[in-house]
Amino acid sequence: MEELQMGTSEGRYTMRQPEQARNKRLEETQETRGKGSRERSWEQKRWQPRPRDVDRMQPDGHGLAKMTGCRLWTATSKALFVEFLATGLYVFFGVGSTLHWPLALPTVLQITITFNLATAMAVQITWKTSGAHINPAVTLAFLVGSQISLPRAVAYVAAQLTGATVGAAVLYGVTPGDIRETLGINMVWSNVSTGQAVTVELVLTLQLVLCVFASTDSRQASGSPATMIGISVALGHLIGIYFTGCSMNPARSFGPALIVGKFTLHWIFWVGPLTGAVLASLIYNFILFPDTKTLAQRLAILTGTEETKKLVALEPQKESQSSSEDSIPKSVCQVI
Repeated sequence: MEELQMGTSEGRYTMRQPEQARNKRLEETQETRGKGSRERSWEQKRWQPRPRDVDRMQPDGHGLAKMTGCRLWTATSKALFVEFLATGLYVFFGVGSTLHWPLALPTVLQITITFNLATAMAVQITWKTSGAHINPAVTLAFLVGSQISLPRAVAYVAAQLTGATVGAAVLYGVTPGDIRETLGINMVWSNVSTGQAVTVELVLTLQLVLCVFASTDSRQASGSPATMIGISVALGHLIGIYFTGCSMNPARSFGPALIVGKFTLHWIFWVGPLTGAVLASLIYNFILFPDTKTLAQRLAILTGTEETKKLVALEPQKESQSSSEDSIPKSVCQVI
């Protein structure tokens, strides 16, 4: 083996050439490994999820509960707003057609057609978001039929009454003072007894709610229910105007009555429609087209836990879609 002789001022020493090359390669290897470990450490730190993202990625952790609550709140808020908006528009246009203008008094046909069109408009706006209630009687019918939870039903009725009041207030504000009069409130004609008025409102609402169920039931129809529900409302007005002015909707009666401050026999327009709605729900959901819900399922729907379970069941699908689109975790509200 060849040796390399080197001289210095202090003396001479000998180093073997292969050992020198081996030491150099060892130093380079150690330097490369150190650099690679630093890079991997930086990459791991870079992609390490933040604490709030760890909760979101855990399927049974606090993040899922927070996401489900956020999603439920968003869906409920949209439904409440659309019920408020549609009921207000329904009252504005429908009640507006009953005003007595000196040049052209309203006719039964004019009022009927206006309520028909207003109903079709309101249903078309709401049926994919809130189920097209726009009526406390319809909401009660869906509650009895185990198709909506009690908290959501209460919130729906509050939104409908508020929307009807706002719609009546806007109509009152844009109408001249000598035209407003009673603002089209529902009244029982003098030759009609209270019992007859309640019965008429019951029957009219009964046929309306049956039509709503049949038009929105996925087992019976697949298209928009706006046309059929509008026809049902028109049918009720062609008869009911001669008895009570035709309410079929407690919100429609409540809004104008609150604005003008007249509640004479107002209870009729709650008792009649709500009773008819309950009877229609029992007939449709338990006699004509009974479903197979158990008592436990009905209680879960009533309390709202069934809706939460559906959102939790849909969450893994949402997570897989979001992870395939982007590997970086997103915030909770971005998923909705």
